[in-house]
Amino acid sequence: MKERLLNCAFKFLNSYFNSSKFACRSCSTKSKDDILKYQNDLFNAEKLRQKENIGRIEKIRVKYVGHPKNLDLIMNKYISTPFNCAQHMYEMLVRRSALALINGEKYWDMHRPLDADCELQLLHFQDEYPAQVNKAYWRTCSFMLGSVLSNAFKENIEIILHSFPKPNVRSGSFVYDVVIPSLPNWKPSIDELRILSAEMIKLSSQNLIVERLSVNEELACKIFESNKYKLEQIPAMSDQSLDKNIVLYRIGKHIDVSRGPMVGNVSFLGRCTITAVHKLEHNSENFYRFQGVSLPKGILLNHFAYSVLEKRAEKLNVGRLPWQYDDVFHPELQTAEATI
Repeated sequence: MKERLLNCAFKFLNSYFNSSKFACRSCSTKSKDDILKYQNDLFNAEKLRQKENIGRIEKIRVKYVGHPKNLDLIMNKYISTPFNCAQHMYEMLVRRSALALINGEKYWDMHRPLDADCELQLLHFQDEYPAQVNKAYWRTCSFMLGSVLSNAFKENIEIILHSFPKPNVRSGSFVYDVVIPSLPNWKPSIDELRILSAEMIKLSSQNLIVERLSVNEELACKIFESNKYKLEQIPAMSDQSLDKNIVLYRIGKHIDVSRGPMVGNVSFLGRCTITAVHKLEHNSENFYRFQGVSLPKGILLNHFAYSVLEKRAEKLNVGRLPWQYDDVFHPELQTAEATI
């Protein structure tokens, strides 16, 4: 792992010293749009490559178990997703299904292709035991917050996304940790927090699917070559992955790394408030922990009860700090047996 970390670091330094940014920081720094285009070109090319490598289409049998009745489906291996299965059954399942459960033991993204015969359950927020759907929702909220933060500040203010701890609904808030080099003592106003909250709702209204793509470590390093923190995390994530691959997620043009799973669409986000930004003291880096609280669409709560949640979410979330990597990626925790 140490050797791979050095390789990733070398790629970052090499791209930095060979860039015009090093020669003339003010005149030709890569813009956010340039970085996004570069990342998405790589993501799209890999997605197409994997699709073309499928070869001859094989059929798989998917046994759906759940409301309103059990059904057997014949789907396409490595192509059909739980969302496609829902489309073949009932519109109600298409609208409400946020997460899938495969063979009663593995939680599965709605837009992740199925790879074998299986038993399929489609999970939603009104389930009798919604704990795993809630965790996936909390994780997706953090992912969406990263997207919002990437675009909320002016071009001259550099925002470096670091990571977010594994979701813990009991903590009272979802989180994203970022570094803002040019703002050593920033304290956002109430209006600024409201703007961030509004941006989360605006993102939700775009009805974007949450795409998942598994890539090798080398490509992941290439995609995040402009983010030194992601480069530091990728080798550890690869080490803890069963297939040594890195899982990427994308909404719109925003790409991030996460162990997943996530809910299938940003439109599941309902009421949402970005409640606080806490400065985290670590060396000389300007770490900030952004926190928020949210309810899935269709889950109603009166104003007083929601204000209690908002107040709780203002307190510093004591989840894993950004410089603590031991809990970054644990794919074995995605089984139902380990997480229920």
